[in-house]
Amino acid sequence: MRITQESDYALRILTHLAAIDGVADAQSISEHTSVTPRFTLKILHKLVSSRYVTSYKGARGGYRLAVSPDEITLKAIIELIDGPIAMMRCLEKEQTCSLNSDKTACIYHHIFESISMDVARKLQAITISDVLNRPSVFESL
Repeated sequence: MRITQESDYALRILTHLAAIDGVADAQSISEHTSVTPRFTLKILHKLVSSRYVTSYKGARGGYRLAVSPDEITLKAIIELIDGPIAMMRCLEKEQTCSLNSDKTACIYHHIFESISMDVARKLQAITISDVLNRPSVFESL
């Protein structure tokens, strides 16, 4: 499993919005997160559509967190952008096992399913608020 650059950027954008605790325009978000302006807008659109962020129109418009940073988990954002956390392709519901049509018969399915669940559990336990309080993030791991 690999977390995409888009998920990384979405987490950076949410962390920035949580840190400023106010409204920021897309250009300043882009500058503070080192995400290109075009990609920033694409990610903000997804975050607004998912109701993690609120957008404001007009001369003093911009973006603001719509949800408390305590309620935004790393898992939720990664899955929003990248889909379910799965170490192997066969763990995805739509996929079949190339070795055996019964996924549960494969020992590797069980091994990687367990590892995927552990990763998902850890990501679920970390919020944007935890990231802002960096020492506590590492203590919980």
